[in-house]
Amino acid sequence: MTDWSKKDLLILAFDHRASFSEKLFGIKGRSPTADEKKQISEAKQIIFEGFKAATEKKVPKDIAGLLVDEEFGAAILKEAKKEGFNFAMPAEKSGQDEFDFEYGDEYTQHIEEFDPTFLKVLVRYNPESDAVMNKRQLQRLKVLSEYLAKTNRPFLFELIVPATPAQLTALGGSKQKYDLELRPKLMCEAIKQIQDGGVEPAIWKLEGVEDPNNAKAIVKQAQAGGRKAGVITLGRGESKDKVKEWLAVGAKIPGIIGFAVGRTIFWDPLVEFRAGKADKKATIEKIANCYIEFVELWQNERKK
Repeated sequence: MTDWSKKDLLILAFDHRASFSEKLFGIKGRSPTADEKKQISEAKQIIFEGFKAATEKKVPKDIAGLLVDEEFGAAILKEAKKEGFNFAMPAEKSGQDEFDFEYGDEYTQHIEEFDPTFLKVLVRYNPESDAVMNKRQLQRLKVLSEYLAKTNRPFLFELIVPATPAQLTALGGSKQKYDLELRPKLMCEAIKQIQDGGVEPAIWKLEGVEDPNNAKAIVKQAQAGGRKAGVITLGRGESKDKVKEWLAVGAKIPGIIGFAVGRTIFWDPLVEFRAGKADKKATIEKIANCYIEFVELWQNERKK
């Protein structure tokens, strides 16, 4: 069994679909047209070019990774495979509160076609939320987990623990208080329930925490029972400073092996490109440099 707790993995994530279409291209309540789909795919290609430029400049290929979707990034997935990059693709429907498969019962065919290094899911799971929905999600995820184990494919599990209205009300409506005081404990409980449900990720992709003791508790649960799971910190579209803060905490904790940051790296450069304020070459360079900045931060914090 691979020990994922000791392998650095620094991912540039751009598998966003619903949010990408809506917030960057203004497409709301409908599917993109063929022309719009082409434009979205071209925007993702720019991000990929930035990723490749970063690996050519400074980011070691063995620890670099990318996460992109099939819908708008099929060509990128194929090139990533051909070029030998670490890459992940998502299996979930985008923009839904409840996990379900993007391609229904045919999900295995899509995984086998692209043969990703990691298969990723995004799951919203609050242990104190809708118990019936949580159970449905776990049943689907267990089937996927068993398939991935059988086919020897590492499972990359992105867990988001959104606050329930009652939890927020109890904290005076403060999302900041929720992040600091309640979310870390709920994350540990969610991981335990997911594990107890027969779901076995190789790598957990998790929201950052600010207290090192909370980070250690999360890793302890991820590795409960002798599991060799790693943890990577996601960006959640937060400011560069907030993500850097999370990474600085995580880099010092054994078992936290890297990050998966997306919008914090590519969003502003793409907005400027779309507005005609920067050309393609400059946009690629900005994305590459921002990714390099996070990689260097991680590497420097690791040495402290």
